[in-house]
Parts: sequence; C-alpha cells; structure tokens
Amino acid sequence: MQAVFTRLLAFSRAVDRLNQVIGRAVCWLVLAAVLVSAGNAVSRYAFKLSSNAWLELQWYLIAAVFLLCAGYTLLKHQHVRIDVLYSRFSRRTQLKIDIFGTVFFLMPISLLLVYLSWPVFVEAFRSGEVSGNTGGLPLWWARLLVPIGFTLLSLQGVSELIKRVAILRGDIPDEAEQSAPAAALHPNQGSAK
Repeated sequence: MQAVFTRLLAFSRAVDRLNQVIGRAVCWLVLAAVLVSAGNAVSRYAFKLSSNAWLELQWYLIAAVFLLCAGYTLLKHQHVRIDVLYSRFSRRTQLKIDIFGTVFFLMPISLLLVYLSWPVFVEAFRSGEVSGNTGGLPLWWARLLVPIGFTLLSLQGVSELIKRVAILRGDIPDEAEQSAPAAALHPNQGSAK
C-alpha cells in the first residue's frame, strides 16, 4: 500500500509542477490583454480605426487566463470557500470536508464540463467556425480552452485529493499547520523597536 501511495504522491507533485508552470506563464496573458485593450482604444479614438478581431482577442486572452489558471488557483488554495464555518472546524475536519467537496462536487462538475465541451470544440474546429462579428476570429481555439482548463482543474483536484488523504494518513506534513503559527503572528510581534 505504501508503494502505491508513493507513486500517487509523485503523480501529485508532477501535476502541481504542471499547473505551477502553466499558471506562471499564463499570467502574462493579463498584460497582453491590457496591451491589446489599450492599443485598440488608442487606434479607435486617435485614428478612427476599429477592429472586432482585437476586441475578441482581448476576450479570448482573459478567457485563457480564467480557464487555464483554474488548476493553479486550486493549487494555491485561492478558490472561494465559506470560511465562516470552515475556519471553525479542526484541521482534520477541514481535510475531510476538502475530500468530500473534491469527490462529490469538484470532480463530477469538472469532468462533466470536459466531456460536454470536447465535442463543441471538435465541431468548431471541423467546421472552421468563425465569430459572427465582422472581422471576427476563428472560435475553435477559444473553444479548446474549456476542455483544457477543466482538465487541468480536474488533475489538480486529483492532486489535492491525494495530498489530503496523505496528510490524514500521516504520510506527508500538513503545510497549512506549518504555516499557521507564522500567519497568526500579529504584524508587530517579533519586530525590534
């Protein structure tokens, strides 16, 4: 059983690295979206030139950030949760809640979205679907972001599930407990005056 868990933890680390690399790379798309938006505004107001393609590119870049960074956001524990109740439970109960939520909510929805979005992408690619706006962009690559993004989120969900079970089993230390005392320090504590 220990050998199986060792391999699962190795898989978890690989998924964490993948989402870390993608998350750090994709964050640059925010800058690209800002530059496209600013360039489009300048060209529209200063030179009376407008392009639907530039507007759509801006939307696609933001969609890429949102979808491709969902797994990275889960890795960094930045997803929305109801901390009013969650924070009052023991760490062990929190881990069990995380496992329950991952198994019964995150994974079914993520996998369903991968399953449902893949045929939409394939049809858009096969037909060469283009935006209905004049001068619009092809839609297939934007539609591809949905199954990729939810696949990355699903993989990270599996990784988080493996880590939570490993913490409960005592196989790995709980990072949250290790960082809790440092986070609980008052900002002025420990500083020399």
